[in-house]
Amino acid sequence: MSFKRCPGSMSFTQPKIELVRCPHCGEDAEVWSDEADGKCSKCGHTVCRTATQSCIDWCKYAKECLGDEEHKRYQDLKTRLRKETLLKAGEAYLMDEQQKSHARDRAAFAEQILSRESAADPNVVIAASVLLAVNRTVPAGGDQAVASASLVSDILHELGYPEGFIKEVSGIVTCLHEFGDSESLNFRIVHDAELLASGKAGARLLTDAGKALASKIKP
Repeated sequence: MSFKRCPGSMSFTQPKIELVRCPHCGEDAEVWSDEADGKCSKCGHTVCRTATQSCIDWCKYAKECLGDEEHKRYQDLKTRLRKETLLKAGEAYLMDEQQKSHARDRAAFAEQILSRESAADPNVVIAASVLLAVNRTVPAGGDQAVASASLVSDILHELGYPEGFIKEVSGIVTCLHEFGDSESLNFRIVHDAELLASGKAGARLLTDAGKALASKIKP
């Protein structure tokens, strides 16, 4: 079956410049419609889009329309946009720039491990990695692990994630806060990403990919 590409996919297959407000200086930065980020010409900071919508997201013929390579590239773009959306939502509940930087480092290590662990769910792993350290004031005698998982659940509900997804991500966060263990591959990847981001490459890592990364960065 031969496909003539529909207008809805043109912003990706024939990219154009879109204006995205820079959060650092307030100016409009130019970001290509097939890219997740661009450079602000005024202040030089990287400006990330957090959302894009196209018929590619729901059309059952999207893969045939774009072709395998372009469809994969679009899915990779959407994964990155989802990550940026989660980072932006989570930053409101992180105490300082150090915590925000740590969240990005943890997500970056998770992505490296994911590249070698094809059986994992990248969306669950990235969400748990990004939101692992979000926190809010806990009443005296309250349980920090429960409070963190509840906050993660609230953030994901607000972003429109389904219940099953939210339950799994919240479960990973709770288990890590309580220093628990799990056979889940998604859990093990987030566990290793946190250790690597914390500079604990010599600690007990749970994935072969995590151990391989640790061997490269161990002093």
